[in-house]
Amino acid sequence: MPIAPASALSEVTASDQALRRFLHGLPGVDPVGLEARAASLGTRSIKAEAKAYAIDLAISMIDLTTLEGADTPGKVRALAAKAVRPDPTDRTSPATAAVCVYPDMVETAKAALNGADVKVASVATAFPAGRASLEVKLADTRDAVAAGADEIDMVIDRGAFLAGRYLKVYEEILAVKEASGAARLKVIFETGELSTYDNIRRASWLGMLAGADFIKTSTGKVAVNATPANTLLMLEAVRDFRAQTGTQIGVKPAGGIRTSKDAIKFLVLVNETAGADWLDNHWFRFGASSLLNDLLMQRQKLATGRYSGPDYVTVD
Repeated sequence: MPIAPASALSEVTASDQALRRFLHGLPGVDPVGLEARAASLGTRSIKAEAKAYAIDLAISMIDLTTLEGADTPGKVRALAAKAVRPDPTDRTSPATAAVCVYPDMVETAKAALNGADVKVASVATAFPAGRASLEVKLADTRDAVAAGADEIDMVIDRGAFLAGRYLKVYEEILAVKEASGAARLKVIFETGELSTYDNIRRASWLGMLAGADFIKTSTGKVAVNATPANTLLMLEAVRDFRAQTGTQIGVKPAGGIRTSKDAIKFLVLVNETAGADWLDNHWFRFGASSLLNDLLMQRQKLATGRYSGPDYVTVD
């Protein structure tokens, strides 16, 4: 998709006017074509050997998440244990990519992981609504990083974005990126609130221009979260961004992905749209909790030929 020469991308954030001109100059999205392609890719048949590989890959890509007001240290410690060893009866099961918690639970999660190769991700910036001053959002981010967060999941100001105040959103992402230090930054658009595919494409490019390490669909707290179509659109964006800048950005669909069948459909989207370079948990994640349970049951079914009983997996 021709957008602009790589050398020109550094100029589009020089002013609100320049940024608006660039974002509104992106090619329009054909909703019917986008949804048809996403649906078509979702019908691909997967052989048993490839399915086993895909299930393990999906497990390794999960940000195992608890973001509830009733979260307790005990719940977070249990979640961390599950992330490290998803199936206590099978040591061949891969660990998940990360545990995702609120900032005040980062220290607990970090201690529970005890050096395991699982990241601690923390939502920040007044998640999920993002309705706070920049000072509060930056303090939220710094607290999470100081507690040991390896990754920060921030929410954009959807109100500012929808009002066309793109430079404000851009500068806020820049500031949070700086406050995140060495932690990787995932920028959440809340695609269900952006109304149009054109807005999702604009938000994707805005986030990438501002330095996002990942672009993420949703908080999981609204009615419409990750869908094959909006994830496909974001995968096209990261593919095109790398083609023009040489910089690779990750993608994280979050919310509503509950079954192995769903997860495999998303992996097909990744492979067919962005390419095999993104089939790694450094570049693609699932924001999920219940998904892991289904993946584990399907994994056991492939290994033994039968489904486990209801007590095979822990209840999140």
